[in-house]
Amino acid sequence: MSEINENGITLNYEVSGKGPATLVFVHGSYIDQTYWKKQVSDFKNHYQVITLDLPGHGKSGRNRKDWKIQRFADDLIFLIKKLELANVILIGHSAAGNICLMTAVKYPGPVIGLIGIDTFKNAGTPMTPELKKQAADIKKGLLIDFAGTNEKYARTALLRPSTADHIVKKVIRDYRNAYPPMGIQTTAEFFEIDKMERELLPRLIIKLYLINVDYMPTNEAALTQLTGSGYRLDLLNGTCHFPMLEHPDEMNPALRQNINMIEKDAANLT
Repeated sequence: MSEINENGITLNYEVSGKGPATLVFVHGSYIDQTYWKKQVSDFKNHYQVITLDLPGHGKSGRNRKDWKIQRFADDLIFLIKKLELANVILIGHSAAGNICLMTAVKYPGPVIGLIGIDTFKNAGTPMTPELKKQAADIKKGLLIDFAGTNEKYARTALLRPSTADHIVKKVIRDYRNAYPPMGIQTTAEFFEIDKMERELLPRLIIKLYLINVDYMPTNEAALTQLTGSGYRLDLLNGTCHFPMLEHPDEMNPALRQNINMIEKDAANLT
């Protein structure tokens, strides 16, 4: 593990392997870079692989009062610049799909690809009145019982009764132990993330690649309408929001195929 300091906050990251492209794996809300363990071991022999803990997560710092999502994208850009990375393929799980989208639009130079893992399932689509009511209840619950509200959300929205026990235990532990000041702010912003997606997806100058799990459908009509450079969707069979843990033997080949296509597209542009 390595650390760099960004304006008083520590970013914890790890670099593995070498190769012509750099794969930057970015975890979703409340979890950390350890979720990518099986992807790192599979890809480090052919690529430079970087994982990191976003601020407020894992071993990175918490010395921040402003937890806006754009700050996470700025953290990612800082890391890319500090390590002088080139030929970057951003791989973002869940909310990190949005963080990687912000990064790719704001700092497109070194980024040749963007792969989302179980994300953009209802891209740019405002919540229904029923979902807005649920979101309001969750925001209130986070202020009263942060850990309990997070566990309930994870069990009802991200996991299923058939999800393996070791995955359930890991996810519930991390969701319950998340850093409240960060979680309260980012959760409220993510409930309105459709606005950002409607603004930025049309501005994405590279194709969007998605590997989603079929426990919840993906709204392809929205993706067709919004993605400026098109998209590709691979569907995995699974019971939960965490295919990197549940089915790495299926996710990694799909990921490899997408990486190969991104590299081919990048080579055709040079």
